[in-house]
Amino acid sequence: MPSLIDLTLEGRKVAQYGLWPRVLVDASIWTFAASELPHGRWSLLGLWGEPATVHMAIMDGQDAGIAVISLECPDRRFPSVARHHPPALRLERTIHDLFGLSAEGAPDLRPWLDHNRWNVRFPLGDRSDALPKAEPYRFLAAEGDGLHQIAVGPVHAGIIEPGHFRFTASGETVVRLEQRLGYVHKGINGLMAGVSLERGAQLAGRVSGDSTVAYAYAFSRAAEIALDLVVPERAVFLRALLAELERLANHLGDIGAICNDASFALMHAHCGILRESVLRAAGAAFGHRLMRDIIVPGGVSRDIGKDGTETIRAALENIRARFPALVELYDNTASLQDRTVDAGTLKPPLARQYAAGGYVGRASGRSFDARRTLTYPPYDSLRFDVPVLNEGDVNARVWIRIREVEQSLSLIDQILSRLPEGPTSNEVPLGGQVREGMATVEGFRGDILVWLRLRNGLIERCHMRDPSWFQWPLLEAVIEDNIVADFPLCNKSFNCSYSGHDL
Repeated sequence: MPSLIDLTLEGRKVAQYGLWPRVLVDASIWTFAASELPHGRWSLLGLWGEPATVHMAIMDGQDAGIAVISLECPDRRFPSVARHHPPALRLERTIHDLFGLSAEGAPDLRPWLDHNRWNVRFPLGDRSDALPKAEPYRFLAAEGDGLHQIAVGPVHAGIIEPGHFRFTASGETVVRLEQRLGYVHKGINGLMAGVSLERGAQLAGRVSGDSTVAYAYAFSRAAEIALDLVVPERAVFLRALLAELERLANHLGDIGAICNDASFALMHAHCGILRESVLRAAGAAFGHRLMRDIIVPGGVSRDIGKDGTETIRAALENIRARFPALVELYDNTASLQDRTVDAGTLKPPLARQYAAGGYVGRASGRSFDARRTLTYPPYDSLRFDVPVLNEGDVNARVWIRIREVEQSLSLIDQILSRLPEGPTSNEVPLGGQVREGMATVEGFRGDILVWLRLRNGLIERCHMRDPSWFQWPLLEAVIEDNIVADFPLCNKSFNCSYSGHDL
């Protein structure tokens, strides 16, 4: 069988970013790549569009090689990837909503992001003011004796983002769950067009508030790869410090919140206190609790503040003193284990098929971690383990978070002890030629991909892919045959981003 390298050699090379090429291919090669994805040798990293072009990012599982193949669509059509590989389905529906490009042979042609509220069709492509007749969204049918539907959302009881969940149940047992998202679509793809890198970094940091560091990190690395820009060593380590603080705070919050959805509020309270200690340390060290707008193309916008290192070390010592007792409490509470063990099980083959990242994939046997598999500085010089389990249930997703808390504590120690002196940023060149770059960064949910094209120093096109794109469909799968009351627990154990998905 041809390798990913063989595939790219058949296309016309457009750009080179590091070792990741982008090539123009014809429809036959595009279809061949799509048909190879289900066999598991390659993974789909991303699928996105432009007004007359579609792009597909693929990773070879054997050597972690990555390539982007592009297909021009002068007739506004392209062969469906989802016809062969279901993880591409929602991405294809989104491409149609935004650009008006149709996936030929796609198994589902319903709109995804477009809720018929934009007053325009195909806003990033051949815009049309001729709106279709508003019709109710057609949820998929389920047939059987005694089945009933339960509609939940998009407005929820808690302070959370909006999303609609349509359950089909037999008594208390869920037969099917179907999601409808897109309620927090912000038009960031359109807002990125024509802006400066500085403004682009700000927008990237506002894609998903709990991942502001990871998005700014991925965006900045993509820009730097495009511009062949070297980042000062001190900034490299400060970026990793910011990323690990964000990961630590989110994992601590998630562990408590999952337990709270199993009616064990004590864990929620104690984990919330530890999360707050991380946010306060981040605020004291960098001037912002969520560390927003710190990572920028060329480096970081500010250095760690006076006494920042000591403040962070104090927070880590507090976590080390208190967290083991919480882990023991979780593991030895029978009523809690009764809710989390064997609930919402994601089988490893399905995790591999959807290239599920983060704790969702690693709890189901997929060891992918961009910090290790697609290593980037300074992680190539730091010691850490990537925890992996195979059970795939809520309990496994909790334990992956627990082990990653421990790894982040170790990584932060290493970063602080090795933090070099020197400048924190380099000047960003504003060349006039067209440049492209792509980068993948490990956020707390999993791998975040950013691809961008620069023209005359401004962003011509930027695509950002949240790990939730490949995790949300899996939540539909794992809730089947569970009871309705376990949905909040399963949902929180995934903790997919609405905002990161609804670009």
